[in-house]
Amino acid sequence: MSYKLIAIDIDDTLINDNKEVTPATQTALEQAVAHGVTVTLATGRAYASAQALARQTGLNVPIITYQGALVKNLLDEKVLYERYVPQEASRKLYDYCLENNLHLQTYIDDKLYAREENDKLRDYAKLNGTQYYIESDFIKVIEQKTPKLLIIDEPDYLDKVAVDLRELLGPQVHITKSKPYFLEIMHNEGTKGHALTFLADHFGHQLSECIAIGDSWNDHEMLEVAGLGVAMGNAIPALKELADYITASNNEDGVKEVIEKFVLNAE
Repeated sequence: MSYKLIAIDIDDTLINDNKEVTPATQTALEQAVAHGVTVTLATGRAYASAQALARQTGLNVPIITYQGALVKNLLDEKVLYERYVPQEASRKLYDYCLENNLHLQTYIDDKLYAREENDKLRDYAKLNGTQYYIESDFIKVIEQKTPKLLIIDEPDYLDKVAVDLRELLGPQVHITKSKPYFLEIMHNEGTKGHALTFLADHFGHQLSECIAIGDSWNDHEMLEVAGLGVAMGNAIPALKELADYITASNNEDGVKEVIEKFVLNAE
C-alpha cells in the first residue's frame, strides 16, 4: 500500500515527555513530505496551540484541532471544517457543572475561558502553553459558539460524570477523554475520525491510503477509519487492542519508526 496522508496526534505521540519533537522524528517528517506524503496533525488542542508546533515542524497544510471540531489551513488560516457544540447541550452542561461543583472551561475564538481561576486552570494552561481569561458571568461565554468544552477532575470521577452526561446530553454531542483528567465535549461530528475522513476527501485520497497515529482514547475514531491505525508504545491498552500496528513509544521516536517502515521503506 502506498500511503498518501498521515495524521499524527501531538501530546504523548509526536512530542516526547519533554514536549519536544526530536531531531530524528523531525527528519522523518521532512522525508515523508519529500516523498509526496501529506503530513498533518490531529489534536485536541486549540488551533492557536497546535499551529505553533505545526509551523515549527515545517508543516503547511490544514490541521485537525479541538478533537476534530475544527480543520483549518496553516497557510491562509481558512476554516475548512467546523462543528460547534449545540447550544442546548452547552447550557445543560453548564447547569450540571454548577450543580456538581465541577471545573468547566471552554474556547471562544480560540481563546480559553473559565469562570474562576484555580490550580486546574493554571496547570492546564501551562501544559498547553495557553493564555486564559476569566469571566465570572460564565453564562455569557456558554451562550457563544464553541468547538469544545472541557471538565477537569479525578479520572475515576470523570468516568462517572461521562455516564451522566451521555444520558443528559444525548447523541448530539461527542464525549471523550484526551487525558485521564480531561473530559471533553464536542459536537457529535467533532471527532478526529470525522475530520480525517473530511481531510482525505479534501486531498482526493482514499481512507485506505491514510495512516493515523495516536496514544489515547480520543484517537480511536481516526485509527478506526484510517487504512493503517497505529498506536504508540505508550498508548492506553484499549487503543492498542484496536490498532493495526503498535510502534515504539513517544520517547523512542515511535512516529519516526512508522514513517520509515510504512512510507520510506515500503517500496
